[in-house]
Amino acid sequence: MCLAVPGRVMDIEERDGTRMATVDFGGVVKEVCLEYLPDLQVGEYAIVHVGFALQRLDEESAKQTLELFANLGMLQEEFRDPWELAAEASGSPRPDSSETTQEARQ
Repeated sequence: MCLAVPGRVMDIEERDGTRMATVDFGGVVKEVCLEYLPDLQVGEYAIVHVGFALQRLDEESAKQTLELFANLGMLQEEFRDPWELAAEASGSPRPDSSETTQEARQ
């Protein structure tokens, strides 16, 4: 599933002509493109989908949504490593996990 998740802008910088931000999604921090919201500022909240900030959001709504997603386990599902999820689904350890590395050394 791919959610649009609210996050708080922690810092903003320009990279190769693109406005980028570090955004906190209730403890998970990701890089986000701000090109669709050029006037978004540090400390503000935005709805983010597939790495793009799409809409400004007030703090109360953002916190309520993050709490709801966390209670439903949706944040963990959204932000977990896809390799880890695939390995878990197959019942195998992740290829770069320490368990696999130790087995290869024996």
